Amino acid sequence: MKDQTASAPPQGALLDRSDTRVKHATGIGSTISAFFERVRSGDLGSLPVVVGLVVIWTVFTSLNPVFLSADNLVNLLFDCSTVGVISLGIVCVLMVGQIDLSVGSMSGFASALVGMLWVNEGWPVLGAIAAAVAAGAAVGALYALLLNRLGMPSFVSTLAGLLAILGMQLYVLGPSGSINLEYGTGMVDFGQMMVIPRPVSHLLALIPGLLMFVMGQRIASRRRAAKLSAMSMQGLALRAVAITVLLELIVGYLNQGRGLPLMFGLFLALVVAMDYALTRTRWGRSMHAVGGNHEAARRAGINVKGIYASAFMLCASLAALGGVLTAARLASASQQAGTGDVNLNAIAAAVIGGTSLFGGRGSAYSAVLGIIVIQSIASGLTLLNLSSSLRFMITGAVLAIAVIVDSLARQSRVSHGRA
Repeated sequence: MKDQTASAPPQGALLDRSDTRVKHATGIGSTISAFFERVRSGDLGSLPVVVGLVVIWTVFTSLNPVFLSADNLVNLLFDCSTVGVISLGIVCVLMVGQIDLSVGSMSGFASALVGMLWVNEGWPVLGAIAAAVAAGAAVGALYALLLNRLGMPSFVSTLAGLLAILGMQLYVLGPSGSINLEYGTGMVDFGQMMVIPRPVSHLLALIPGLLMFVMGQRIASRRRAAKLSAMSMQGLALRAVAITVLLELIVGYLNQGRGLPLMFGLFLALVVAMDYALTRTRWGRSMHAVGGNHEAARRAGINVKGIYASAFMLCASLAALGGVLTAARLASASQQAGTGDVNLNAIAAAVIGGTSLFGGRGSAYSAVLGIIVIQSIASGLTLLNLSSSLRFMITGAVLAIAVIVDSLARQSRVSHGRA
């Protein structure tokens, strides 16, 4: 018989619950090694989209230096905010392995509803916005009801919803087909002009690095208390300083133009809140579990139907809010709002940013990265005065590449886990 004590770790040794092939970072060199190990195992994270974004920006800047000018980037961020908020909702439904094909129509209907209630009916603007978002939540609850009670696939229910909501949008707009919002009002200024004051923007750029360091220190302390390896203070400080310097440089460059758009600040605030909910709460862990295997999640005691309901309601509510921001950006609500490529761009942004179509894996920051890629392509082609047909083709190619990378990474993780 083998000696049972021979394989036991020495008392006080650091233990780890993860695969023994993955070394946890305790210093700068270990951090880099752990990063390459994760990439080799198929955990690419945001690496592909960041590399793609660098390539896109390099190509467009070489063709037209105006592309990376401060003013053009500010306009790009304004445009990112509207569809980006919609894409953030798409991340929620994709996380649980579902889809919502009606987000474009929902955004158009919300913009029409705000225009009708605010301009035509004389409601306070905040009341009109609240009504539009509430309408989105009601639509999301209906989709969840059809899935949970009747078993209707979300592809079918949301496709039917796309047509029905489009009809509601046309009905609300009436014979005129459009409602103009008054220039000079707070809502229109928010969508077209308002920027974060420069001192405030620099102050806000300090917060992510500070939070990263504080939260990383807490996690490291808990791991050490549990006899697990943890990142060193040096590694945490280096990472926090790097992100702070990067953000300060970005903010400083944007301030050479008009400044950081307040609407994009709202978008980032929603992303940060969603990221916290997905990564730091029981609800977020349940979202990942349901997307990974809904039957296993149900047997583990998770309220799967409730998770589906929350995902659909969040998605439709954020789509409605995105429609409100679009109305503010365009100073109008029309029959064209929410149509065209809005629906596809919102879904494509989430997937390009790294959210898996297979469910169970994704991040709120996927919406940010994905929509910046899509809007960068649109802005670059516009500056080059090229046909919009190229934008559709290039965006479609980028989306196809993102799905291929996701599929290959998924296969790599499976094979790496079996090795």
